[in-house]
Amino acid sequence: MQSRYFFVFLVIFIFSCRSDKPENINVDIDLISGNLLEEAHQVQQKIVVYQMMTRLFGNKVAVNKPYGTLEENGVGKFLDINDEALSSLADLGITHVWYTGIIEHAVLADYREYGITPDDADVVKGRAGSPYAIKDYYDVNPDLAFQVEDRMQEFEDLIKRTHKHQLKVIIDFVPNHVARKYHSNKKPEGIKDLGSDDDVSVNFSHNNNFYYIPGESFKVPAGYDPLGQMHSDPTEDNLFQEYPAKVSGNNVFKAQPDINDWFETVKLNYGVDINDSEKKYFEPIPDTWFKMRDILIYWAKKNIDGFRCDMAEMVPVEFWEWVIPQVKEVNNDILFIAEIYNPEQYNNYLFNGKFDFLYDKVQLYDTLKHIIQGKGKTTSISVVWKSLSGINHRMLRFLENHDEQRIASPFFAGDPFRAIPAMVVTSFLSSGPVMIYFGQEVGEQGTGVAGFSGDDGRTSIYDYWGVPAHQRWMNDGAFDGGKLSGKEKQLRKYYHSILNISKSHPVINEGLFFDLFNYNYQISKKENSHVYFFLRFTDNEKLLIIVNFSDRENQKIKITIPNSIIDHSILSQNKKILARDLLNSQINTKINISKENGILSIDVKPLAAHVFEF
Repeated sequence: MQSRYFFVFLVIFIFSCRSDKPENINVDIDLISGNLLEEAHQVQQKIVVYQMMTRLFGNKVAVNKPYGTLEENGVGKFLDINDEALSSLADLGITHVWYTGIIEHAVLADYREYGITPDDADVVKGRAGSPYAIKDYYDVNPDLAFQVEDRMQEFEDLIKRTHKHQLKVIIDFVPNHVARKYHSNKKPEGIKDLGSDDDVSVNFSHNNNFYYIPGESFKVPAGYDPLGQMHSDPTEDNLFQEYPAKVSGNNVFKAQPDINDWFETVKLNYGVDINDSEKKYFEPIPDTWFKMRDILIYWAKKNIDGFRCDMAEMVPVEFWEWVIPQVKEVNNDILFIAEIYNPEQYNNYLFNGKFDFLYDKVQLYDTLKHIIQGKGKTTSISVVWKSLSGINHRMLRFLENHDEQRIASPFFAGDPFRAIPAMVVTSFLSSGPVMIYFGQEVGEQGTGVAGFSGDDGRTSIYDYWGVPAHQRWMNDGAFDGGKLSGKEKQLRKYYHSILNISKSHPVINEGLFFDLFNYNYQISKKENSHVYFFLRFTDNEKLLIIVNFSDRENQKIKITIPNSIIDHSILSQNKKILARDLLNSQINTKINISKENGILSIDVKPLAAHVFEF
């Protein structure tokens, strides 16, 4: 299928027949440079995560008034995530749904009649609030409930509904900070609120839950206009009371934080004196550890399948080492995914901290974004996977999430099809998990000033909002893509193919990785900054994956594959080979692939496009 904007070559050659039972992979390592080969890490099925901003996912209202109220701009509910929605996600290739913003956080909607303490606009970002300013760890966001008094039951019903469609449930655990007006009115009997026994006369005590600035009152950041001009709330008065001031969530020891700080949150104390050379006081075990363990176990018992742990590296690894095994005693299969950005700490949080998976943001994501934007070269992909050798299969890979700019926005690529080559690399590089953000698969642009977040190429996480491209797929609750444009349908079809191949193909789940691009670069000593190609293979199957990031140039590439990996005689008889396109499986076509002295010669057109089966 062609488009004026898009023509991608992903070429996958299936060189031999598949057996029902994988066999051991026999490769003569002596014939292959050791820094090009990644050992196999077999999984039954690759994890494919769909992150949804839950309050936005089911919202059908398209008013999109800046700083609009819940009543004006609408809000999605648990019940909007119906069987049709979940069935469509399963068909897309999704295995896990990350429901973002489930645990109750600070909002400006008034729920006092339900016993929920109101929040103050001076310390809430936007009208809907940050999903990471947790207000009650033992409750769910009342905005998401059709019947507020039944909000927890509605979420538990969503868990059951999700599982019915063979999908697993991930929620956020926010361990580093809470809302400034944290108060749990749903905590179990015998549980004390965070900070209730703190000694507020000192900056730090190992058993305090918070850090304090004794003798000073909190002050709203200078210039903060929480709801924008011509909008107001009775509590938007710069008179928020907090004495003594607590340290802000991003470790800021100022009574008046900056407007760019995480001033709407306060930092939790795990026994680390962050104001004194990070000195650790872990014996006896700090009170915060016990409180957070109880919260994790509370949610684990609700039959969820995983936690995405926000800013996990801002919490000491010793806590994770202590708590994760205890939670897995409740559910041994529950996953822990760490949001982490310091590569020097990856092994520490995986092997000491006992996390299952880590974010791969500063390595692969940043590399691919730079390549898409013409600021980087494909040789950097080889650098990334080599630097993560041995843990590639434990890195969660993505091109979008709630923190990052939308691919289709002018801040990133401007055209969602420009990222298809990167999506192929992201999905097929290892057996580790891959993730997409809701609306990514239909080219959501993230345009407009929703409110607090401004027009920055991101979909606002702070405001009530409608997400236009996603709403066209949602089609008033039918979730059938009935209102999508032809181009949006085409994009979703490519995501459907890529994610399903990624999830289900035995070679992606079981095979070794071989950096064929770097192997050929080492042989030829010539650099091509636009294409990248690699092998995923077992004894039974060989997949050759080729992408072209250039939107202007055809690439004629010549590829040598080591004899120890593939028997070249399979291509020795023909110069043209009939192939079935796996991205458009109804199409049979002939491609020019010559074999001369063990070299495959392939023409690759701009910006990615075929999965050929021979």
